[in-house]
Order: sequence, then structure tokens, then C-alpha cells
Amino acid sequence: MRRFLPDTFTILLVLTVLAASFFPVQGTSAHYFGTATNFAIGLLFFLHGARLSRDVVIAGLLHWRLHMVILLTTFGIFPLLALAMGVLVPAVLPQALYTGILFLSVLPSTVQSSIAFTSIAGGNVPAAICAASASNIFGMFLTPLLVGVLFSVGGHGGGFSWDVLEQIMLQLLAPFIAGQILQPWIGNWIRSKKTILMPVDRGSILMVVYSAFSEAVVEGLWHTFSLVDIATVIIANVVLLALVLCITMFGSRALGFSKADEITITFCGSKKSLASGVPMANVIFAGQGIGAIVLPLMLFHQIQLMACAVIAQKYADAAKKREAAKAQAETGGTSKTNGASNAA
Repeated sequence: MRRFLPDTFTILLVLTVLAASFFPVQGTSAHYFGTATNFAIGLLFFLHGARLSRDVVIAGLLHWRLHMVILLTTFGIFPLLALAMGVLVPAVLPQALYTGILFLSVLPSTVQSSIAFTSIAGGNVPAAICAASASNIFGMFLTPLLVGVLFSVGGHGGGFSWDVLEQIMLQLLAPFIAGQILQPWIGNWIRSKKTILMPVDRGSILMVVYSAFSEAVVEGLWHTFSLVDIATVIIANVVLLALVLCITMFGSRALGFSKADEITITFCGSKKSLASGVPMANVIFAGQGIGAIVLPLMLFHQIQLMACAVIAQKYADAAKKREAAKAQAETGGTSKTNGASNAA
């Protein structure tokens, strides 16, 4: 039962949305808060760069086939499935919320939870580290490009903007590169201070969410969408995740990957990063009400955690059964051999 309960961070996200709904930041305060938020986001990506070991990046290149499958799923299959959901607009799904689904479909994979679930399930953890890290690095370039392509193809306005890409480079990639440059000197220290530095990770996301929803509430977010609209987004997210999980799980088997690699592909290929998505939305959709855009992502975040927790445990239980059966077979074989020797 506990696996279905929201984690602490999800509870904080809900409280942040409630705070923004009742006490939105406005006017001059919103300007200063936005400046502080941009600084926090830059610090967040600096820490991401400083944490990532170069040895991990180099090692990841050796398993290129697995990484290609994950990247193709994350930035290819996922967006195509989301684009197909455009048939629901506007009869079933409001345009603004569908924009959020399109946006989450082009985001990179999560890092921490992908690795954690891969480990629980008994998958290829080193490959998961490399795949999730590579996904986030490529995502800084691919996400704004795909946003432009999808929104143009789907007729939802927008299009690729070099200004957006430049903002991504300055606000997200530049701090990441700075962290990578300093990684040999500060990387071990930052990795050892994970508990102390976690507030920077989560705090920056909460700041963006509070700012985004404050602006959206002022513009009438909760008067624009009904509970039916929110329920429709949840159902759409569940269907999208279920399709990708089936594709990654059964597709990796069809391609002949080992069980450990199948687990890695399943978890890294089906996840979407809230940590990267919210800051990117803040840059890509600057000047727009991004509350409705990040809402589907926030819902997807909790859905993927609950679903993957169950799947990881299923994989782990199956592995234990295989090991028990193998041990029993070996014990049985040894007993028969000993029995035959005694009879002789």
C-alpha cells in the first residue's frame, strides 16, 4: 500500500500549488522572485554538471545500442504518441493542457528515480546512469527543437526559436558545462553532500512551480479548467505511460537484449524529468502562462513513480524466484549425484 502513497516531494509540490492558489506572488514581488528563481535554476544545473563523472560518460559510449534505443524512445516514440493524442483536442482535452502533454513528451528521462528503480529491479545500473545522464544532456538541445517541430506540425502555434535555444544555452547548459569543468575538483565533495545539497534541487523546482502557478492563478487558471479536464489529463497520462512501458519492455525483448538491459530500457525510456522539465518550461514558454503547461508534467511525475515502483518490485520478485529455482535445481542435481554414488 505504501508504494501508492505520494513521496515527500510530491506532497511539497501540492502544497506549493495550494500556496500559489491562495497567496500568489504578484507585481514587483513577482519580478524579484523570478530573478531569484533563475539564479536557483542556474545553480541546479551547475550541480548536475559537477556531479556527473566523466568516467560515466565515457563508459556509456560502450553500450551504444542500448542508449540509442532509450534515446529513440524518449525523443521519438514518446512525442509521436503524444502527437497522436491531438485527436482529443478540443472535444475532450483543452488546448492548453494538451500543450503540456506535448511538452512533457519531448523532455529527457529522469536521473535519480530511473537509476533507483533499475537498481531495485536488478537491472544494468551503470548503463542506467549513463543513459539517464545522456538523455538530460541531449535534452538541452533536443527539447527546444522538438517543441518547435511538434507545435508546428500539430498546428498548435509556436515553432523553433533560436532565441529560446540561446536562453537554454545560457541559463541551463552554461552552468552545466561550468560544473563539468570544475567536476574533477569538486565532484566528489558534491556527491558526498547529497543530503545537504538536496534542498537546492528541490527548492529550485518548487520556486519555479510557485512562480508559474501564481501567474496562472492571477490569469484565472482554476476558473478555466474543470475537474473533468484534470481527470482527462490524468487518463491521457496513464495511457501514454502504459503504451511506452509496453513498447520498451516488449520491444527490448524482441531486439534480443538481456533481462538486465531490458529493465534499464524500460525504466530509463519511460520516464520524464520534472527536474529538467519545469526549468525548461520557464525558459521556452517565457512570457506565457506556464501553469497549465507544467500541470500535466506534475501529474505524470507521480503516476510514473507509482507505476514504476510496482513494476520494479515485480522484476525483483521474479529475479528472486529464478534464483530460488536455480538453487533448488542445483541442490537437486547434487543430491541425485550423491545418491548414485552411495548406491554404487
